[in-house]
Amino acid sequence: MTNILILSAGSRNKIVQYFKRELGGKGRVIVTDCSSIAPAIYEADNYYIVPRITEPGYINVIFDICKKEKIKGVLSLIDPELSLIAKHKNEFEALGVMVIESNYNICEKTLNKYDMYLWLKEHGYNCAKTYVDKEEFIKDEKLGQISYPVFVKPICGSASIEISKVYDEETLECLFSHNDNLMIQEFLDGQEIGADCYIDMISGELVSVFTKKKLVMRAGETDKAVSFKDERLFELINTFCKEFGFLGQIDIDIFDISGEYYISEVNPRFGGGYPHAYECGINHIKLIVNNINGNVNNPNIGSYKDDVYMMKYNEVIIA
Repeated sequence: MTNILILSAGSRNKIVQYFKRELGGKGRVIVTDCSSIAPAIYEADNYYIVPRITEPGYINVIFDICKKEKIKGVLSLIDPELSLIAKHKNEFEALGVMVIESNYNICEKTLNKYDMYLWLKEHGYNCAKTYVDKEEFIKDEKLGQISYPVFVKPICGSASIEISKVYDEETLECLFSHNDNLMIQEFLDGQEIGADCYIDMISGELVSVFTKKKLVMRAGETDKAVSFKDERLFELINTFCKEFGFLGQIDIDIFDISGEYYISEVNPRFGGGYPHAYECGINHIKLIVNNINGNVNNPNIGSYKDDVYMMKYNEVIIA
């Protein structure tokens, strides 16, 4: 039995449904959340209400679930938990559990948006100019080296929480007066793109990519999108993933600005727009199950149709 543990399931009902569908009775899907009204928990074969990830002893609770449920693979759906799980990779492996994500240092670097910017800049990738020194930004703005609007966001953050689009110095000063853990990022005025990628946990090779143009965003997630393919973009993603050292499922935010691709952010987990990929036949759930069972996946990039639209809508669960 290939039993899967999905942590911090929240409202990612589709991910739970897809794992159940792929396992087809040959394994169970167990999920956790800190809330009994997280809708995705009611899709699973079993669920556990657990402490918040910041609570002492949290990781031991997860270890106990792994032992009780005979878990073979574990993954989290929220950014703050990724480093925690990766940090304890050896303990999970000692329990016979594969951690389906990148290594600890990778998770930490992607969570720290300024560190990510420095890496991208150092390695020659197009990216948004970024500042942590407010005075340096103000100086460059007055010299015409950058202009408003800009984004002000937490250096370490996720789900677009506390991100502000800023049009003037007065607003900038106000934000920094209330929080000194902020950075200023150039506004990239172009088509936003999402890339759902899977890097094989065994071979380390990029084996699957799905790209879509984001049409409408809501609460930091893709609400409406359309699929497209570009071999030049696939090559860029492949080079980037190898150079950075990602493993497992990742979600990349990219901008197309006048035909040039800019890498914005990476979430080393399932993104909110992954259902678009799955419904177009890009089955990363199957790739995960293959890896857990010791099988290497062969590269199969771009095997989907252009111009397929995804439109999210609301559903309810009564429990």
